[in-house]
Amino acid sequence: MTEPVMSAKGLARHYGVGGNLFTKPQILRAVAGLDFALYAGKTLAVVGESGCGKSTLARMITFIEEPTKGALVLDGKTITRTDWPDLRSSVQIVFQDPYGSLNPRQRIGAILMEPLKINRPDMPVAEQGAKAREMLGLVGLRPEHFDRYPHMFSGGQRQRIAIARALMLEPRVVVLDEPVSALDLSIQSSILNLLVDLQERLDLAYLFISHDLSVVRHVADDVIVMYLGRAVEKGAKEDVFAAPRHPYTKALLSATPRADPGAKTERIKLEGELPSPLAIGKGCAFAPRCWKVQDRCRIETPELTGSSHMAACHFPIGPDGV
Repeated sequence: MTEPVMSAKGLARHYGVGGNLFTKPQILRAVAGLDFALYAGKTLAVVGESGCGKSTLARMITFIEEPTKGALVLDGKTITRTDWPDLRSSVQIVFQDPYGSLNPRQRIGAILMEPLKINRPDMPVAEQGAKAREMLGLVGLRPEHFDRYPHMFSGGQRQRIAIARALMLEPRVVVLDEPVSALDLSIQSSILNLLVDLQERLDLAYLFISHDLSVVRHVADDVIVMYLGRAVEKGAKEDVFAAPRHPYTKALLSATPRADPGAKTERIKLEGELPSPLAIGKGCAFAPRCWKVQDRCRIETPELTGSSHMAACHFPIGPDGV
C-alpha cells in the first residue's frame, strides 16, 4: 500500500477557558486524540455537528494552530513548529465563505499572484502572471477575469477563484472547510465536480470538512464521524453509509434528504441535552442522547474498535440495523 502524504497520531487541541488570578481556567478539549491518514488522489471526509472540532482540526493541519498533543507527519517527517514556514506551501485551505475570503480591494490577478510573491519572491513577475492566468483556466474561468474585482463575480465564481489561489503553490494536501455550504444548491454540484476533476489531474489529497452527508456521499473515499472532539466512527464511505455502527452516525444519516421520494426512511430524533464541551464527564459523551444507552456507557469511555470499519461504542449497531 502507498504511504500517506500526511498522517496524524493522537492529535489533540485543548484551550483554557476562563480563569483568573485565583482560579484555574477550564480545559476545552476541542479535538481529543484523533488518528487519520491522507493519501494522494483520495478524499477523507470529516463530518459532525457544529462544535465537534472539525474547524479546529483544519487549523492544525494547515499550521495555523499548534497541536496540544500528538504528532502530525508530512511525507514521513514529524512536523514541529519550526517547520511551519517551509511546509505551508504543501498544505493549503479553501474556506467556507467565498465572499469573506477574498480581498475586495485587490484584482483577481493580484489575489492569485500574492502566494507566489510571498513564498517564491525570486520568480519573475511575468511568470507569476502567466501561472495565475493558467490557473484561472484550470478552474473554469476566462482570461478577462484576471483584471476584475471580487464583487463582480457570483458566489460560485468566487469559490473557483479561492480554489485557484489554494492551488497556486502546487500543494500536496488541500483542506476543504465546508467549501460548498455557502453556495446555492444549483452551484454546489459544479464546484464539487471541479474539485473531483482537479484531484484526478493533480493527484491531490483532500481533507473534506462538512456537516452535509449528502455532499460527503458524492466526494469522499473515507469518512470520520466526530462528536464533541472525538472520532466515534471511521471507515470507507461505502461501509459507513451502508451499515453505520455508531448510533450517532445512524441518526445523522436518517436526517439526510434522499432523492428518491418513494424511499422509506425512519427519522431518528435525538433527545436529551448536548453535554457542555467544558464538562463532558465520565463515560460516553453521546450517552445522554443515545437510545441504546446502558449503565456501562455512563461509566466507561468507549474506544474505537474494529479493523477497517471502526466505532467507539460499547453496544454498536449490528448488521440488522439494531
